[in-house]
Amino acid sequence: MTRAEQRKFREQLLDLARRVRSDVDSASEETLKAQGGEASGSLSNVPLHLADLATDQFEHEVSLSLLESKSHILEEITDALERIERNDYGVCERCLKDIPRRRLEAMPFARYCVPCAEQQEREDLTGTG
Repeated sequence: MTRAEQRKFREQLLDLARRVRSDVDSASEETLKAQGGEASGSLSNVPLHLADLATDQFEHEVSLSLLESKSHILEEITDALERIERNDYGVCERCLKDIPRRRLEAMPFARYCVPCAEQQEREDLTGTG
């Protein structure tokens, strides 16, 4: 991969990191803010109905899951930026072959080529490897 291509991907990763970081900040704020009670002017933080409690809990779990996912993507972006600095960006970490440009354009923080990513996913699902 040429230095110009690496610079292009670096800028793309930095832009993506800014957007994801903004999403993480917003999700953190939304997830961690007080629900019901004091925030709504009520005397209690407990919803009045069990259905409201269940809905609040479900929404909180969804928000936490999204926050976790975005945080993981941010870690992957950081790792990709480090690979650019080490000059091994765009090389599959399993087979050591070049990751196709189309894959990097779609997912610039990819650490595996498609066949190796599929194999890694299978291993993660089965608990092998």
